[in-house]
Amino acid sequence: MRKQRLVVVGSGSTYTMGMMMSLIAEKDRFPLKEVVFYDTDEQRQERNAKATEILFKERYSELESFSYTTDKKEAFENVDFVFVQIRTGGLAMREQDEQIALRHGVVGQETCGPGGMAYGLRSIKDMIELVNDVRRFSPNAWILNYTNPAAIVAEALNREFPKDDRLLNICDMPIAIMISYAKILGIDVWDIVPEYFGLNHFGWFTKIYDKEGNDLTERLKERIIDTGFSPEDEAIANDISWQKTFDQARQMLIDFPEFLPNTYLQYYLYPEAMVEKEDPNHTRARQVIEGRQKHVHDLCERIIDKGTAREEELHVDVHGVFMVKAAESLAYNLGERFIVLVENNGVIPNLPANAMVEVPALLTSSGPKPFSVGEIPTFYKGLIEGQLAYEQQVVDAYFETSYQKLVQALTLNRTVISATKAKEIVDDLIVANEKYWPRFKK
Repeated sequence: MRKQRLVVVGSGSTYTMGMMMSLIAEKDRFPLKEVVFYDTDEQRQERNAKATEILFKERYSELESFSYTTDKKEAFENVDFVFVQIRTGGLAMREQDEQIALRHGVVGQETCGPGGMAYGLRSIKDMIELVNDVRRFSPNAWILNYTNPAAIVAEALNREFPKDDRLLNICDMPIAIMISYAKILGIDVWDIVPEYFGLNHFGWFTKIYDKEGNDLTERLKERIIDTGFSPEDEAIANDISWQKTFDQARQMLIDFPEFLPNTYLQYYLYPEAMVEKEDPNHTRARQVIEGRQKHVHDLCERIIDKGTAREEELHVDVHGVFMVKAAESLAYNLGERFIVLVENNGVIPNLPANAMVEVPALLTSSGPKPFSVGEIPTFYKGLIEGQLAYEQQVVDAYFETSYQKLVQALTLNRTVISATKAKEIVDDLIVANEKYWPRFKK
């Protein structure tokens, strides 16, 4: 089995240590020759890198080389896989996005509504530059993109690189939900065979089977409604915010029992309730800064100070293991089933062909082979078409630097609706994102 050379972009992320544990857990199935960290934030990267170096010495002795750099050529030359998890503007800009939206009485969240638009407009430029950099040094590398908001980023990248068949946008939320399904059903998450359709953070599970073909859907629905629904992935299981989110998914199932919802749909179906529960002075970004970020930074510093990771409780997380297993399937032509983003092209025939949809696909060495979904019911089609129009209008606004299209995009979004609020929010976000957004023309 050929060993791979992997680059992790955005290696200063708080998710990096979990991803490294996933690489260790999967080392027999996805063997690596070399791992390189690349980040533009040298300080954040160095903390994670020094801790990872110790971790690899203790748990991945087979690895031939580990290094970290801020130099593009050094990072991307002769590479097989690139895992991308960047956050342009960092958590500080995420906090501003959330606070601005909440000041106007609408959802403050990083991928949905005004926050998603702001984050997307920050991400597009850096993602396009990054793909060009990788292609300059490694034309045939697989690029697996985790960067949020995945729907807007995928739309922009598909326009900029329409013929790049080794660029794949993926999201771990469906598998995180499936971990909870697996717990309820008493089976392994990797034995679940899902049927799913939608856009990123805007989709539904239509069927849940096991590998023997048994339909577990109705049993699962009944259990969720009767006994509740909670996060089971170790990275979020004890997070109060995520616990409330999964509980709200139960309510969505009660209200709309036809399909099992992605948890992010709460922001679009119950926007007023989502606003009421948020504290503008302590948004989700602040919770992450004081919670997960502090925990990871403290963890890395302890490992560095002690020179060992043996005393630490380290976990494989869904964010990392999903990315690694997807890479395995691509690298070794395993044809395993994952929920990923692909251009529609008839997969859902009553949606536009150019829509970037999120559906099950077999991942092969020649790329994803999506399963046909068929036509979807009117209610879901209507919701998706409105969200798709918003996402495409945001990307139009970016490439055309059109202020009018930004306002139109936010007016389309179910978390905003009001044209007056949309304009006020856009004006505030333009000021806050002056360093990151293009200059929009009125």
